[in-house]
Amino acid sequence: MPSDAPSDIPVFRRSRPTVADTISDSPMPDFISSPGLFVREQKPRPVGGFRGAIYKLTGGAWNLGPGAKQRQEDELARRISRQLQGSYNTAVLSLKGGIGKTSTTVGVGLTLAAYRGDAPCAIDANPDSGDLVERALGEGIYQQSSPRTITDLLKNIESVDSLTALAQYMHHAGRLHLIAGEQDPEVSDSLTAEEYLRIRRLVSSYYSVALTDCGTGVTHNAMSGILQSADNLVIAAGYAVSGAKRARSTLHWLASHGYEDLARNAIVVITDKDEVSSRVDKDAIEEHLAGICRELIAVPHDRGVADGDLVTLDVLKPETRRAYKEIAAAIVDGYR
Repeated sequence: MPSDAPSDIPVFRRSRPTVADTISDSPMPDFISSPGLFVREQKPRPVGGFRGAIYKLTGGAWNLGPGAKQRQEDELARRISRQLQGSYNTAVLSLKGGIGKTSTTVGVGLTLAAYRGDAPCAIDANPDSGDLVERALGEGIYQQSSPRTITDLLKNIESVDSLTALAQYMHHAGRLHLIAGEQDPEVSDSLTAEEYLRIRRLVSSYYSVALTDCGTGVTHNAMSGILQSADNLVIAAGYAVSGAKRARSTLHWLASHGYEDLARNAIVVITDKDEVSSRVDKDAIEEHLAGICRELIAVPHDRGVADGDLVTLDVLKPETRRAYKEIAAAIVDGYR
């Protein structure tokens, strides 16, 4: 016959919780919203210079991280590649020819193409037989290709209902897509504001970033359409006090004709085409432009853009490529 169990036998309890108890009582970590809890943060890899050499020699064991110069370059790349919602247009204009307007359009366009995930488009709306495509492709290659122009696109614009159809009227310098200007002097000055706006509306369906090479002056036929559709402006100027005065006059004209926001947010680009930067008063130039534009960027003298020939990034000086990156970043910063 079983004996009665004592009623006062203590119940055994663990003095400390087990690992299983701790896990069951703790909230589950969120692997999606908190990935940093499970992945050790890695320093960016240094490229070039002393830091890059140490990284390479040690097989990555010593990672000093990027230096100040590389961090600045990475920040420029980040600004240029920012994802955009919608389509934006930057007009590049000047009051005087031969001061780097088209070379700036090509150089900045190629830079945008190099850093952005989406291909940019450049439109030659120069009424004076513009050479945008020749500067991007080289005159020989352009002449050997089927030289369709903005006039051809306008003639058949109603039938262009896809990017494939539009590509028949485009030229390509790598990932930079271009619409050539009209070369026939009898019709090159006939592009109207409404015709330009039709081109711009078509391009906006397929490209998030467009550059428009406007030609010289601000009063030719297409200019009102260009300014109406522009999200920001690049004003090209010569590297002299006279060039700064022209840029200032352009900005004042814009402000007095209903384009105050465009003038206030304009980027003035001063290109040293004739190696005159050492002979001019840079402070005087900056004084002429201070407070009436968003940013002033200088492009140094470079034979790669000074002789009116093909513009390719790989033959330019590092300082020139850097200036184009600064311009491209400032342009994208202005897209809001």
